[in-house]
Amino acid sequence: MAVTATDTHRAIDAVWRMESAKIIAGLARIVRDVGLAEELAQDALVAALEQWPESGIPDNPGAWLMATAKHRAIDTFRRNKRLERKHAELGRELQTQQEMAVPDFYAALDDDIGDDLLRLVFTSCHPVLSTEARVALTLRLLGGLTTEEIARAFLVPEPTIAQRIVRAKRTLAEAHVPFEVPRGGELAARLSSVLEVIYLVFNEGYSATSGGDWMRPALCEDALRLGRILAELASQEPEVHGLVALMEIQMSRSRARVSSSGEPILLLDQNRAHWDQLLIRRGFAALHRAEKLGGMRGPYALQAAIAACHARALSPEETDWARIVALYEALAQLAPSPVVELNRAVAVAMAFGPAAGLELVDALTAEPSLRGYHLLPSVRGDLLKKLSRFDEARAEFERAAALTRNARERELLLDRARRCAGS
Repeated sequence: MAVTATDTHRAIDAVWRMESAKIIAGLARIVRDVGLAEELAQDALVAALEQWPESGIPDNPGAWLMATAKHRAIDTFRRNKRLERKHAELGRELQTQQEMAVPDFYAALDDDIGDDLLRLVFTSCHPVLSTEARVALTLRLLGGLTTEEIARAFLVPEPTIAQRIVRAKRTLAEAHVPFEVPRGGELAARLSSVLEVIYLVFNEGYSATSGGDWMRPALCEDALRLGRILAELASQEPEVHGLVALMEIQMSRSRARVSSSGEPILLLDQNRAHWDQLLIRRGFAALHRAEKLGGMRGPYALQAAIAACHARALSPEETDWARIVALYEALAQLAPSPVVELNRAVAVAMAFGPAAGLELVDALTAEPSLRGYHLLPSVRGDLLKKLSRFDEARAEFERAAALTRNARERELLLDRARRCAGS
């Protein structure tokens, strides 16, 4: 069967998704410029698009792209008369014959790729960038997504994403951000930024903030893949494993969270037979690694432990709600926030009754940061309904529906309001 140009382009796209981060990371260590590294890698991609349909896909396409990118880098340095300076930065003496310098350059690019990827992770998520810029740059450089794909995933105009990426690369260059893994006390702060970006991407896929879809699974998969890579690269960091555990277990519910026609299905209404047991086992294993490393006091590991309580229960009634309350109390002490308190209130309601939960929720109604948060009236409406205060519950569900920007969620909330009216 003949291989068509379309088949070849699909293969190139798949290879690019798998290999682009490694190529960019290897180049960035040498050129010390993430923007230039991406340009060189893109040049290699263009060369593949031009040559592979005629020559066929190489036996090792990733190595072909890396070798081509290396040649582009060397050509760039030769043209710009920068080769000597780059070699001086690497602490090597340039040989009189330029051909003698090329092997040294190649050897430098062939250093441990794992270290390069870790450097790229920390550079893409550097605190000098805004959160939005970190997310866009990480998906671009480490996720291999195009600008169009990132824009579509976040329902943001493509020019906006393009500007964020351009500005992010310029900011990194102008700030002379070193292409390195931070050490000592700086590591914890920087790692927190990396984990935040990965979880932001996952959450946007898991519960889309706007648009017509309840979930965007591709974003969840991208975040989970990045988390797994980071767990291999930073294997001694417990919170990395905590985050991976949390994402694995939450992702296990994906098939049960949406009906065949796309309507959301809430946790307590889900068919748990549809939960992915392989992902749950992977999540438990990651949580165990975090625990062995002494990380059960980290916020992601605590949230993963809460998710594990749900995953172990065969039904909502069998859930250890008292343990979930205790875990939320520990989380509230470690990372206090109104959203954590709202989640704790839900657990208290399940463990000790809706009246106990409603008392905690009512204490949050004056919290300014929750004023536009649709889940506050949604939770309050649910508790009021359980207490048979149907008119109040209906008003809360309607208010929540007016606040959410997700069309599927809005319809779910309005349906719950209608059911209260009929009670």
